Amino acid sequence: MRKSIGTIKINVIKTKRDNGIIILRIVVGLIFLSEGIQKYLFPELLGPGRFLKIGFCDASFWAYFTGTFEVVCGTLVLVGLVTRIAAIPLLIIMLTAFVSTKFPILLDKGFWALLHEYRTDFALTLLLIYLTIYGSGRWSLDFKIGDMPKR
Repeated sequence: MRKSIGTIKINVIKTKRDNGIIILRIVVGLIFLSEGIQKYLFPELLGPGRFLKIGFCDASFWAYFTGTFEVVCGTLVLVGLVTRIAAIPLLIIMLTAFVSTKFPILLDKGFWALLHEYRTDFALTLLLIYLTIYGSGRWSLDFKIGDMPKR
């Protein structure tokens, strides 16, 4: 059976009535928003300079590309608008960060060093997975839009 575009749209913004999800959104949204902004404010330390140090070709492009997604998607998560869709690029950023910065720690320093260095990234990744599955909660624009009376 084919789903209509309207049904898909409703499923993307449909969310649980959970009030507590706002705390998760604030944590995830503010972290990504601030990290994205810092890529522009501190280019040598967190922007192209860091991406070059990690080994990215065309480090400026990738740093600002990533920073832009972090700002835009972090803001969307923060306000709870199309949270499930906004979480996907952020999950890709987290996967890329793991492969490019954390996996080498496993190879060089071992398992326990990896666990120590990956703790924040691991928590953010799980929070993004949660938001992707359950949506943005009651205190969100997704809930407001999804709760509107149908015509």
